[in-house]
Parts: sequence; structure tokens; C-alpha cells
Amino acid sequence: MPDALKLMAILAHPDDESLGTGGALAKYASEGVETYLLTATRGERGRFHDGTSHPGPEAMGRIREQELMEAADVLGIKEVHFLDYLDAELDQADPREAIGRIVKHLRRIRPQVVMTFDQAGAYGHADHIAICQFASAAVVAAASADYDPGAEAPHTVSKLYYMAWSEAEWAAYEAAVKKLTSTVDGVERFTTPWPEWAITTRIDTAQWWPQVWRAVSCHKTQMSAYKALADLPAELHAGLWGAQAYYRVFSMVNGGRTRETDLFEGLRPRSSTP
Repeated sequence: MPDALKLMAILAHPDDESLGTGGALAKYASEGVETYLLTATRGERGRFHDGTSHPGPEAMGRIREQELMEAADVLGIKEVHFLDYLDAELDQADPREAIGRIVKHLRRIRPQVVMTFDQAGAYGHADHIAICQFASAAVVAAASADYDPGAEAPHTVSKLYYMAWSEAEWAAYEAAVKKLTSTVDGVERFTTPWPEWAITTRIDTAQWWPQVWRAVSCHKTQMSAYKALADLPAELHAGLWGAQAYYRVFSMVNGGRTRETDLFEGLRPRSSTP
């Protein structure tokens, strides 16, 4: 077993790491796990404060990159890398190229655990769906000696997770923030909750909610959408960020119906499991 436990999040935009996986990243970083982030785009087409002006995609990308780096520092992320795709165009990227870029990072960093969006992109967001597909394929490709032979040595990821939210968790989030929708090809898509029974893993992140909120707040250009959060009492913040749920897509080290409380279950010596 490698000396260092490593966790990699493969996501689509700046702020996904804080809003989607901030609790897990902060928790595991505090426990000495090396945490890594691959972000596909710089969020160039995201909102700019209250929406009355926009500096343009290039300038916006630079601003949001800096916001992400600040949030990553708050969460204790060891390394941040961008895949250099354009916001809102990730599903149009060449799949072989995108998968290859992710494989290079997987083989270089060699994480045991990888997490990404689920197959529905949380609420149908095309970029979220694309990164789920690319990340999932890259995990398979990275383990194959036949894929890009001569490059970094193959690496087998031990566990792959998709972010998952139950109906109750989505309802709490949307009540505090806003209803999340995504319009693709003229069709409005809505949130897609996971059945409670399908969630394989739920980790306690209550201790880290203030850290997660500080990371979310680093994304200043996006805060007009989250301004209601600033006035929430501590107990409601704890409710939003105090636990995170995942679906274990596959595991090389454990299984069964018992719900996990640790993404690294099966990878730690029993005496060191939280």
C-alpha cells in the first residue's frame, strides 16, 4: 500500500469544488490525505457579480481561476490543474483528447480515490455530464497498458465515486440557494435526486462547514446567486455542508450493501479508519 493516501476530484467549473465536494476535500486534507483537483474549464461564461456587466470570456477566466486558487487554499487542496476547455463547450470537446489529458494526471498523481459528477450532471448541466463521462472513461484507460504505451506507467484507481444527493438534500439546498435548472437544446432540465437506498456512501463533514463556507465565499463573482447563504444561521449552514453523499461506482477493495462512512474504506489499516 502506498504511503500517501490520495484523493482526486475531477470537475467542470470553478466553484464546483466548494459547492459540490468542499466538505470531503477539507475533511480528508485535514486528515493528511493528499487532495488534488482537475477542473475542466475556467468558468469563462459564468455570471459576473449582479450580471449588469461582463469583462469578456478571457478576463473572466483569469478572475475565476484566481478565485478557485483562493478557494483551493482554504480547502487545503495540494494541487489544482486545468484541462483548458471552454465553459459551456465541454460536451463538444474531442473525447480522445479530453480523456487523454485526464489520464496523464491520473498516471502522474496516482490517486486511490477519484470523485466526479454523476451521470445526470446533478441537474442536467451539459458540462457536468461531459466531465462525468470523460473522467469515468479516463479511470478505465489509465489502468490499461495498451492505452498510450510509453507514457507514464498505467495506474489502477481503487475507487470511483459520483456525487449523489437525496431528494431531502436537494430540497434543503434549493430552499437555501435557488432552484437549479439547465436548458439544453431548448429543453429545461431539473435536479435529479438519488433514491436514498441507492446512496452507498455518506461522510460526516459537519466539523468543516465553516471552512467550506469560506471557500464558497472566495468565488466572489458568483456570490450574487448565493447571497441568501450569507444570512443563514449557523445551524442551517451546518445542515447544508455537514454531510456529503456519494455513489460508489466501483471499488477494487470493498463492496456490499452496508453504507460507507469513509471514501477510503478498504484502503486504510483498520486502526486508522475514522
